[in-house]
Amino acid sequence: MIAAQDITGLILAGGRGSRMGGVDKGLQTFNGMPLALHTLTRLQMGGGVGQILINANRNLAAYESFGTSVWPDALADYAGPLAGFLTGLEHCETPFLVTVPCDTPLLPLDLVPRLAAALQAQNADLAMVAAPEPGQHGQVHLRPQPVFCLLRVELLESLVRFTQEGGRKIDVWTGQHKTALVPFDLPDDDPRAFFNANTLADLQQLENSRA
Repeated sequence: MIAAQDITGLILAGGRGSRMGGVDKGLQTFNGMPLALHTLTRLQMGGGVGQILINANRNLAAYESFGTSVWPDALADYAGPLAGFLTGLEHCETPFLVTVPCDTPLLPLDLVPRLAAALQAQNADLAMVAAPEPGQHGQVHLRPQPVFCLLRVELLESLVRFTQEGGRKIDVWTGQHKTALVPFDLPDDDPRAFFNANTLADLQQLENSRA
């Protein structure tokens, strides 16, 4: 198994928060605590990572108050999740990097071990969550969630090249590499684990679902 100390966690909090009216999403409260701090706590509780970094582009001091290193995007103009991946890989000092967005406060405690086991079993370049999602007609299907990703640090060179050529779409880049898709649809898996709060209404809905 991949040891926890060989994996660095990266919390992606560098977005514009456009669908939340431009607020800093990671600092919005969920049950009285900032979303990004929930995510940080879940990663720590899971025990699958050695250290944790945060990718943020504003309010850096607020994120630093969580007790971890904070790095802004290496690319300009809020270039999306891949900019966060790039920043994380550049500052990662371990063989592996696991990425999680800041707006999923219920992420599974066993997220990292399951990704690591699949990456190793399939000898993949990266491992990615596939989460259940209801379709138009009520049927449930598994949908890849590329922002929940375990990466080998050797992918940095590929990502630098991709972004330098103007690439910004995360699924296009991950599609260039051997990927282990990891389903999170076991009976004990929380169906809300990968619910991302894009709007303040989403956040309220998620809070209410816990009541």
